[in-house]
Amino acid sequence: MARICGWALVGAGLLAAGCTNDPGFIGVPGIRETDAASVASCKYLTDITGTPSVFGPLASEGLKYSHNQILAEARDSGADTVVFDKVAPGTDVYRLHAVAYRCGT
Repeated sequence: MARICGWALVGAGLLAAGCTNDPGFIGVPGIRETDAASVASCKYLTDITGTPSVFGPLASEGLKYSHNQILAEARDSGADTVVFDKVAPGTDVYRLHAVAYRCGT
């Protein structure tokens, strides 16, 4: 019963997310993600970190939300490009780190 109630709360949260402009839920257009070799001629702006707020069965959703929040913070700092630290496949992620750059004019 508790498992069903937990999933019902998750479902309600996801439905509520559909009614928001929170970039963590809807994504961030206009920000390019690339690797460190591609930003050699870009201007460094800032380092940004984020911590996923949910783990377990919802870990991927928490990771996606934190990822999008970092993209939004980068955009708000004037960045157009972000380089995330590489994560080995299958590794649990408890902290995200990215570097924001301005590559365009």
